[in-house]
Amino acid sequence: MRISELAERTGTTPRALRFYESRGLIDAPRAVNGYRDYGEAELRQVSEIVALQAAGLSLDETRPFVECLRSGHDRGDACADSVEVYRRKLAEVDECLARLDEVRADLLAKLARALARQPGTCGVDGAADTVTERTPRSGSDG
Repeated sequence: MRISELAERTGTTPRALRFYESRGLIDAPRAVNGYRDYGEAELRQVSEIVALQAAGLSLDETRPFVECLRSGHDRGDACADSVEVYRRKLAEVDECLARLDEVRADLLAKLARALARQPGTCGVDGAADTVTERTPRSGSDG
């Protein structure tokens, strides 16, 4: 299939495909006429890259998944290196969530103190109702 068809089938652009090629993530087999001639293997690799980027992985983080597919596995996450990327990314997300929870708690405290200093209801009607605690995230039910 030509580059435009691969782009359409994977929801990306020819420019992105050329970029993936320049980064060594996909190969671009050439037809006799010199046009790129992608097959099912490249379709699977690009689909994997697109799905992983949609899940928050960087382009470089998709490399082990592509390599896993290239080595003959049916799934890009069938290899230990891919599973390790998942683990690292989850740890990174957990750190971000913890930091956001800290920021949220700090902002809630500041808002509560500001509202406590307000004399009566001087134009802040209902603002006290906005100071509510959120159940902290725990495990995977967040």
